Amino acid sequence: MRVIFIGDIFAKPGRVVLKKFIPQIFEIFKPDFIIANGENAAHGAGITNEIAEEIFSAGVDVITGGNHTFDKRSFWDIFDSKPYLLRPINYPEGTFGKGYAILERGGLRLAVISLQGRVELPTIDSPFAVIDRAIPQIREETKNIIVDFHAEATSEKKAMGFYLDGRVSAVIGTHTHVQTADETILKGGTAYITDVGMCGVEDSVIGLDKDIALKRFITLLPWSFQPAEGKVVVDYVIIDIGVLGESIAIERGRWREP
Repeated sequence: MRVIFIGDIFAKPGRVVLKKFIPQIFEIFKPDFIIANGENAAHGAGITNEIAEEIFSAGVDVITGGNHTFDKRSFWDIFDSKPYLLRPINYPEGTFGKGYAILERGGLRLAVISLQGRVELPTIDSPFAVIDRAIPQIREETKNIIVDFHAEATSEKKAMGFYLDGRVSAVIGTHTHVQTADETILKGGTAYITDVGMCGVEDSVIGLDKDIALKRFITLLPWSFQPAEGKVVVDYVIIDIGVLGESIAIERGRWREP
């Protein structure tokens, strides 16, 4: 099984470029499933019904979430009607939506879990405790499991990678929008990368207009965030999963808009 995971889709530039990127990458790598983080898809914060459908129609099979998932309050209830639009599984019980999905295609079955860290992020349920409860239930249906761990601290991400090694197929870090160069297969057969990166404007500060970002850093004033404009990059990883749910390869990539 081959899976492509695309980094955080940032605002309209990131959404638009997906329509160019996915057909090209599909022709080259022929993935079985495509996953993307979409918590920043709506103007850099949150997601709407129309935007979720735009991303699905571009070819993404599952959209994972994070700390900005519910920023667009008027669209909270869409999460209950879209089984492949996820929010972090460790949000409190009763929150809209669900934290994992199981995909089936061509005799293949893949589980995708959205999980959020707690270091320097809003305090929610322990990702370690919640994932411990979820994995046995999911493994009854499939051993092919991809975890999007949306976290700020690299230490928390590394810890989760080791914690889940041998129990899931891959732990893919998101949230910081900067692709790291530490992709590896851990000893237990779990693919890992600290952060896959983003799908957004390259000449920016993690997708934001660089001039506004600089004003915020220099003046400490709350200038309104504005997505950057310009040529877009798509950061991604390709994961090959074996017959027992173990990863046999992980490769990171960056596609630049022509």
